[in-house]
Amino acid sequence: MRGLYLITNDDPIELLLAKLEGAMATYEVAVLQYRRKKVPKQDQDYEIEYMKSMCAQYKVPFVINDDLDAAIKYGVGVHLGQGDGSIVEAVARLPKGVLVGRSCNNSIELAEQAIADGANYVAFGAIYATNTKPEAGNIGLDTLKQAKAKFDVPICAIGGLTVENSAPVIEAGADLCAVISDILGRTLSGVTVRTQEWADLFTAHKA
Repeated sequence: MRGLYLITNDDPIELLLAKLEGAMATYEVAVLQYRRKKVPKQDQDYEIEYMKSMCAQYKVPFVINDDLDAAIKYGVGVHLGQGDGSIVEAVARLPKGVLVGRSCNNSIELAEQAIADGANYVAFGAIYATNTKPEAGNIGLDTLKQAKAKFDVPICAIGGLTVENSAPVIEAGADLCAVISDILGRTLSGVTVRTQEWADLFTAHKA
């Protein structure tokens, strides 16, 4: 598993779906994460079902951010922060083959525990300053290098990543680059152009 880990934003849903379609049709997105903090729970059914169907069409693994109950309900993967539930429980209750990921901040020890508990990828960040989580401290690249050398699961980097600043991140060991605004913060035509630029970046820095 390698490439672009795309996280949804809070665009109006029809615009967001059009952007996701543009991105997935341009490049084989590695993972799509549903993260819609401003959307009421009652409005999420349509969105999640639609994105689940879209991901099935494009053969993209789909995960829900921080909500194990929702992941169980829809039979998809989950990404859990440190305070968002048990990896052991997630692995036990979710269908076989879906992704279970854990945010590990800047800690190799937290990643080691997550993998022991059954996580099949681990995420580190913020790599650079980010508006999504401005309180998160920047971790630099050493943790990515250590994680790549130590673990066999995919390593995900998150936080302020752009095409322009991510070559060193990939070289340091990131298999996945988690992105929101660098893709979805653009116009519809801009999304397809930028997604292709990410594809070219990963091709230029082969594992």
